[in-house]
Amino acid sequence: MRKLSMALLAGVALVGCGVDPQAENQEIISNLVEAGFPADDIMVVEDAVYVGRDAHVTLEASREMLQPAKGAEQYRTTNLVSSSVTKICVVPTSQFNSYSRLSAGLDLAIANYNSQGLSFTMARGSAADCSVTITAKTMSGTGGSAGFPKGGKPYGTINIGTGLQNYSDDVNEHVITHELGHCIGFRHTDYYDRSISCGGSAANEGPSNVGAIHIPGTPTDARVGGSIMNSCFRSTESGEWSSSDQTALNYLY
Repeated sequence: MRKLSMALLAGVALVGCGVDPQAENQEIISNLVEAGFPADDIMVVEDAVYVGRDAHVTLEASREMLQPAKGAEQYRTTNLVSSSVTKICVVPTSQFNSYSRLSAGLDLAIANYNSQGLSFTMARGSAADCSVTITAKTMSGTGGSAGFPKGGKPYGTINIGTGLQNYSDDVNEHVITHELGHCIGFRHTDYYDRSISCGGSAANEGPSNVGAIHIPGTPTDARVGGSIMNSCFRSTESGEWSSSDQTALNYLY
């Protein structure tokens, strides 16, 4: 079992208190704590603030988390994508394209979203009719990272570990679909207890009454292999949506 957080933690040092960027990061951290995230689940890596190990939070997104929820169809801390976004173009870097399995996984992940008849479509590469663009980049390790939407637009970057070249196309599909899920507003399915998919001791990313809002029609609990949005993935993942993933997608979009 590999943790999505491993790539983030490998080879990087946590940034301590400093000047300039730290003032902004301190506000982000304060906003996250107020929104219900435990302080020990918030980390600063290379001047960027992360929660849940793989979700980057910008200052704007952290401020939106404190705004009143607009309805039960919204994760309170994830700021959903506006209905004005009809085409999301995912543009991989040349380095990303040089990894055959990452590249194949991206195509499969895009097909995952397009198979659901959502309010938006996804496409690989830039085009004149793109509502927004998400850049697909590489990082070290075997995990990934992304962030939450802000201003009605999906987060603009996914980072995928080059170590996934050693895994199947399906595992790459799973991880990339997962990170794109964060970009459009999904929390981890097992956010309340990461040990369900990651093993180890129980770890709660944030209380349910303020940290996440349950999507009607989906289970209130999580199980190993039960969702692409589980915190951690296995080497046997199929890369396909579970039935509850499909219900969540279709309810929100």
